[in-house]
This record gives sequence, structure tokens and C-alpha cells, in this order.
Amino acid sequence: MKNKKFITLGFLSVALSLSFVLSTTLLAKDETSKKASTEASRLEALSKFTKVLGIVEEYDVDKVTIEELIDKALKGMMENLDAHSNYLTEKDYKRLQVQTNGEFGGLGITVGMKDGALTVISPIDGTPADKAGLKAGDIILKINDKSTLGMTIDEAVSLMRGKVGTPIDLTIVREGESKPLTVHIVRDIIKIESVHTKTVGKDILYIRVSSFDKKVVNDVKKAIKKKKATTKGIILDLRNNPGGLLDQAVGLVDLFVDKGVIVSQKGRREVETKEYSAHLSNTITNVPVVVLINGGSASASEIVSGALQDHKRAVLVGEKTFGKGSVQVVLPITKTEAIKLTIARYYLPSGRTIQALGVTPDIEVLPGELKTFKNEFAIKEADLKQHLQKELEKVDGKKSKTKEDKKDKKDIITPKMLEKDVQLKEGVDIIKALIITKG
Repeated sequence: MKNKKFITLGFLSVALSLSFVLSTTLLAKDETSKKASTEASRLEALSKFTKVLGIVEEYDVDKVTIEELIDKALKGMMENLDAHSNYLTEKDYKRLQVQTNGEFGGLGITVGMKDGALTVISPIDGTPADKAGLKAGDIILKINDKSTLGMTIDEAVSLMRGKVGTPIDLTIVREGESKPLTVHIVRDIIKIESVHTKTVGKDILYIRVSSFDKKVVNDVKKAIKKKKATTKGIILDLRNNPGGLLDQAVGLVDLFVDKGVIVSQKGRREVETKEYSAHLSNTITNVPVVVLINGGSASASEIVSGALQDHKRAVLVGEKTFGKGSVQVVLPITKTEAIKLTIARYYLPSGRTIQALGVTPDIEVLPGELKTFKNEFAIKEADLKQHLQKELEKVDGKKSKTKEDKKDKKDIITPKMLEKDVQLKEGVDIIKALIITKG
């Protein structure tokens, strides 16, 4: 009986071994079959592409060289992947290098493709575009006399860039306007001061970040530490901020958040998949925060606002952001040509994506001015004092404002300024409520 059991077990072992070998062989054959099928599909697709190239080269009414056809094919392929990927010819590649390394005359706007239209993400504070009145959300219909329909972002940027002091006319379509507007701008060297600070009352610090350059975290940190003793709340203004360096966005969030994921980057390849986290040692304040955002807030500013929102660290006030949450790299394909390709997308701590969706504010507030009505019949003590002050000046002579007086006014946000900016006014009111709640 024992021998029979051993024989039976032996047969079972052999059967299982044979079954495993057969399964492995079948899986290997299946894998080989799939690879062969994929390779056949590749060859078939390449054969189709080559055939079309040959037909166009032979029969097209205009004589087009094979090199020109390949360039057109590559351009079409890259543009159809997404709004930010494209093929860079030798000319385009040189322009990109000038943009990255050289000094040039520009307008001071960041543009992007939204629903197929060349759209102003935001004008940069103090630049020619800002002074000329361009606004976030403006659709650029024409650059001088050239239509932007079908134009890539890089082509548009190269047309708008030029010699300092030269003029340019942009024809724009703006929401609320019955017909297109023409905006005349004179190119200039674009100098950007990214961080501006002011105070609202005695205990609210206002920090405006216009773009994310390499000094943002350091400048914001200095501003917070300088006013730390008196600051009970912070307003972080990221409106019309087109983005910039990822490490600065991560570092800025880290000043307010002491733990957890700030943003993750996910691509197809493992090397493109990264996670950025907050550290307690970098956190310098725990006061209430309000972040102002709008349709001109994009990329890095969306990472900051979205991360602070997900961590319940700030209240977001304003309008929905632009929705630019993808990572592009420039990959050379020859010594003189390259492709710009989207290799990953950003995801906020909650796992939601920014790309094409943007960040929705907690409290939606449209831009505008606060309408106030003065009671002309009411006589107040302040009015009497003002009248007596004027009479005193007639006797003693008018006191001239010192440099310090002017500086003080420049560094504060007055009630009149708040009346002209409803979004900021709402942010200040919310911060005051949060300060009271926190005690």
C-alpha cells in the first residue's frame, strides 16, 4: 500500500511538472506570438507611411522634396499628440536656444493653446503687455497681419519676440467685447521682479508672486521672517502667474506644509515618475493663508494652490485656473533638430490631475470693483478735522511728504485699493475671519 502511495505521488509530481513545463512553453509561445504580431503591425504601419510618402512625392501638384515631406509629417504628428508637443526644425531649435540663453526683446506674456486657440495665460507684472492692457484669457487672433489659426506656440512666440523698441500689433478676442480689439505694444527687455510684499492693516501680510524664478522661495521666506512678529494671516496672490520652476513651487508649499506629498509626476517610464514631499524642517509659519487665483494662474502656481488646498492649509479665492499640468522635455534628434515632447503629468496630493481641468477655488469671486456710496449729508468728525488741517496749512505752510512717507504708502494696501479689487477684498475679509476663529 505504501509503495502504491509513493507511485501515485510520483505520478502526480511528474504530471504537475509536465503541466508546469507545458504552461511555461505555452506562455512563452503566446508572448512570442504577441511580439511577432506587434512587430508585424509596426512594419505594416511603416509600409503604409512610406507608400503615402511615395505617392505624394510623385503626384502632388507642387514639387515637394522627400526632406520637406518628412518635416511636414513629423510636425503634424507631434502637434496632434497634445498642445505642448512639437517638432523643432533647425530654425525653431535655434529660436528656443535664444529664448533659453539669450537676451531678447519681448512683450511680457505667457501664452498657451486652449481649445485650439492661442490664448494669453497671463501678462507679467510691469511688462509692455501688462502696461498695454492685455488680460489673461485674451485670444490672440492675429500677430500684426498674420493669422494665428493653425500656428504653433513656438511659431507665435518667435513672431512676438523681436528687437527692443520695435512695435507690434495684436488683434485679440476678449470675453465681453462685441468685436476684436487691436493692442499696440512696443517690445522691451523683459525684467521680472517675481516677489512683491505689502501689508494690510497691522497683522496681514500680502505676498504677490508673479512667476516662479530661482529666487522665489528665498524671497518669500525672507518676507515672512521679516514680518513674523506681527503677522497673523497671509494672502498669497498667484493671479496671472504663468508658472516657472518646479523646485520653487515645491519649496514654496514646503514653507506652509510640514508633511505629506506636495506633488507627484507620473510618466510611462519609471525615471519620469517622481514624488515631492514636505519636510517639517522647512516649514516656517502656521498662520492662516488665503491664495488668490484666476484663469491666468498656470503650471507651478496651480501646483502650489492645489497642494495647499488638498492639505487644507489655505482657502482658495478667485476663479478657476488655466489647467497646464504636464511636463515637457526637449530631445535632440540630430545636431540641429529636436522634438519637444510631453513625458509626464503632474498630480496633486489627492491624486487629481491639473491638466486641462485646472484648480477650482473654494470661494469663487469674479474680478471687479466694489461699488460704494458716500452719504453727502453726513458730517463726521474726520471731515471737520480734515477741514481744520487745511486751514492750519494756510498758516504754517504745507508740509512736504518725506521719502519715508511715500515708502510707507507704497508698502501698504489701503481700503481704497481694496475697493478696486474685489477678489483681494474678499481674501482680506476671509483672512480676518480665520484670524478671529484661530484666536
